[in-house]
Amino acid sequence: MTGTPIAGPAPDVAAVRRQFEGLQQRIVAALEAIEARPFRRDEWQRPEGGGGVSLSLESGSVLERAGVLFSHVTGNDLPASATAHRPHLAGARWEALGVSLVLHPRNPYAPTVHLNVRHFHAQPRDEEPPAWWFGGAMDLTPIYGFIDGARHFHATCRDALHAFGHDLYPRFKQACDRYFFLKHRQEARGIGGIFYDDWDEGGAEQAFALTRSVGEHFLPAYLPILERRRDMEFGERERDFQAYRRGRYVEFNLVWDRGTLFGLQSNGRTEAILLSMPPSACWRYDWAPDPGSAEARLYTDFLPARNWLAEPDDQGAE
Repeated sequence: MTGTPIAGPAPDVAAVRRQFEGLQQRIVAALEAIEARPFRRDEWQRPEGGGGVSLSLESGSVLERAGVLFSHVTGNDLPASATAHRPHLAGARWEALGVSLVLHPRNPYAPTVHLNVRHFHAQPRDEEPPAWWFGGAMDLTPIYGFIDGARHFHATCRDALHAFGHDLYPRFKQACDRYFFLKHRQEARGIGGIFYDDWDEGGAEQAFALTRSVGEHFLPAYLPILERRRDMEFGERERDFQAYRRGRYVEFNLVWDRGTLFGLQSNGRTEAILLSMPPSACWRYDWAPDPGSAEARLYTDFLPARNWLAEPDDQGAE
C-alpha cells in the first residue's frame, strides 16, 4: 500500500466508473426486492466539479435506514485528509470516485453493515507522473453477536481476496481491526471485516480487479445474515441497546472516519455524507450491561479482535 506513482499505465477511470455505477444498481435492486419498495433517487452536482447519485430508503420494514451512494468528484487541491500521508501531492489536481453504503436494519438482531470501494487519481502540478490508488472496506457491526454470522461474513471477505494472494485476508483483516476502532473508548466498532487503502500492488488491472471482487462479494456476505435475523422477535430492551450501540457508530463516523472527513473537507454534499448515520441513537452516562447478559457478551465475545475462521465451534454466543 504505497499511494505513490508506480510504473505502468494508470487505471481507466471510465471503466472504474461503469463498474461502480453497476455495483450500486445491483445492490439496490437486491435491497428493493427485500423491501418490496423503491429507493429514493437523488442526483446531485458539486460546484467544484463532479457529482453523484444517492439512493436511499427510510423507515422500511426490514431496513430502518439504507444509503447506497455513488460519487465521482474532481478538484484542484487535494484536501488535508487525503494528503496527510502524501505531502508530495499537496495542491494536486484530483478526482475521486466510489460506492459507499451503510445499512441500518430495524431488527436489533440484524447487524449494521458498511461497504466502500473507491479510486483516487491525482496529478501533481510539477508534471510528475500521476498518482493513483484503490481502497475499500467491508465491515459488520452487530448489536447482538452470532458466531455463525461472524464466520460467514469473514469467510466471504476471505473469498473475495483469495485469487489475489492468500496473505491478503489476514493483512486486510488486521487493518480493518485497527481502523474501525474508537480510540477514545478503546473499543472496536464491530467485528470488522477487511480494509485497505493506497492500494496499487500488481498494477492498475490487478488492483482494479481486486476492488471489483470486494464489491461483488458484498451481497453474498451480508444478505444471508440479514435474511436469517430480520424476523427474530425483539422487545424494548433490545431496541434500547440498539440505540445505545448506534451511538458508538455516530461517534466513530464523526470523530475518526476518514471518508467523512474527506467528504466534508472537499465540500461534498452533506446530506449524502451523513446518510451513514443511524436514524436514532442514544447515550447513557457510565452505563454497563448486566454480567452474563447477551448485551455483555457483545463486549466480551465479539468486539475483541478474533480470528473468526480458525476457532472451535463451541466458542462465543449463539
